[in-house]
Amino acid sequence: MKFRIDRDVLADAVAWTARTLPVRPPVPVLAGMLIEAGDNLKLSSFDYEVSAQMTMDIDADEPGTALVSGRLLAEISRSLPAHPVEITTDGAKVTLKCGTAKFTLLTMPVEDYPSLPPMPPAAGTVGSDEFAAAVAQVALAAGRDDTLPMLTGVRLEIEGETVTLASTDRYRLAVRQLRWKPERPDISSVALVPAKTLSDTAKSLTSGAEVSIALASGGSGEGMIGFEGGGRRTTTRLLDAEFVKYQSLWPKETSAVAEVETGPFAEAVKRVGLVAEKNTPVRLSFRQGEVVLEAGSGDDAQAVEVLGASLEGQDIDVAFNPHFLLDGLSAIGSDVARLAMTTSTKPAVMTGKPANESDPDYRYLIMPIRLSS
Repeated sequence: MKFRIDRDVLADAVAWTARTLPVRPPVPVLAGMLIEAGDNLKLSSFDYEVSAQMTMDIDADEPGTALVSGRLLAEISRSLPAHPVEITTDGAKVTLKCGTAKFTLLTMPVEDYPSLPPMPPAAGTVGSDEFAAAVAQVALAAGRDDTLPMLTGVRLEIEGETVTLASTDRYRLAVRQLRWKPERPDISSVALVPAKTLSDTAKSLTSGAEVSIALASGGSGEGMIGFEGGGRRTTTRLLDAEFVKYQSLWPKETSAVAEVETGPFAEAVKRVGLVAEKNTPVRLSFRQGEVVLEAGSGDDAQAVEVLGASLEGQDIDVAFNPHFLLDGLSAIGSDVARLAMTTSTKPAVMTGKPANESDPDYRYLIMPIRLSS
């Protein structure tokens, strides 16, 4: 194997492919990155759950395949000087030459490396930036407890031209709808994708204009989902768990709707939240024309701040986890935050102030913390 490649192109490709390398590989070859040079250059990694493959145009002087330590290759690639890189194989070694720098790496047995799973059938495409933004809005509400796998995923529902993303950790629920271009107009499918993998993947695919989503409805590729864009493709196993029936969680009525400027509201929550001990809330008192934010009590440090706010309906006092509240404010993507509330003990729904107020694209449900009387 022998080929030359731009240093920055190599460093970017190796760094992206190395993202999925396991920290503690169950077998040594899974710590490797597969290099395949021919009509193009392919870099691959796989940990039996997630696969990643980067494809680039090159003219290889000598085609070939090699398997080397992925993390070491990533560290070397980003430290190389700004010169073209020549990569060659010689027996059981791979040599990288870049300017006056030269590195020699030992190879692993290619024949022991598992085959990457094939991509499921393409289901449709979506704008990469919009997809990344939608995933970020939703993934923040996913759970982190691996003993409850159904809460660590993002539910992806496809119905015709609409994709709905949803996640919950039992204390909040985030749902986002977006339009896409399906391969078939009557497509209908559901998948539960690991939230961390989906979040990392969506962010990393914005180099291309569109992301292709590949999802099987049976047969080959069942239990897998694939994403492809900008020469990058990744697959991951789906979570085999039943997601909560979240549609029933939305409140059927509201007694108060408050609107507050998002930026000042978020800054006030951060300030007041400084005195909120772990697991204690920020208390909000909504009155006509204002909202009073409070935290701390008794002999502890205390904070109070008053902001202008509009209120339709009854005065209401409600308390939230400040971190969950800030997550929602950062995700709504609007200058004005709207909170629809029923009582101090029932879930509140946060949205931006969209043009279509009856059916916003993004909704963030947050459970209040019961105030002691």
